[in-house]
Amino acid sequence: MRVYPSLSVAISDLQQRGYTLDFNLAANGLVCNDEVCNVMDYEIVEFYRFEGATNPDDLSTVYALESLDGSKKGILVTAYGVASEGDNATLIRNLKFRDRN
Repeated sequence: MRVYPSLSVAISDLQQRGYTLDFNLAANGLVCNDEVCNVMDYEIVEFYRFEGATNPDDLSTVYALESLDGSKKGILVTAYGVASEGDNATLIRNLKFRDRN
């Protein structure tokens, strides 16, 4: 697993490695380019957590996501801790983690 000094460095590296789509969470799934995608069609390949340098309450996680058929790769950035929302946490739990074996 890689170690990144900041969220922006992690995002830049993931983009250079082909994770070019920008995913967002919506009530009914992932949204990318105004298209709603089923979270069950994606898996988490990597993820990294960050704490704000000046504010420890500024917590975020960046996820590298890939569709199960391999045709789409992108990044999802979410808050975690107190700032995370219940529905978002449920959607994240529904994403599969890629088997590392």
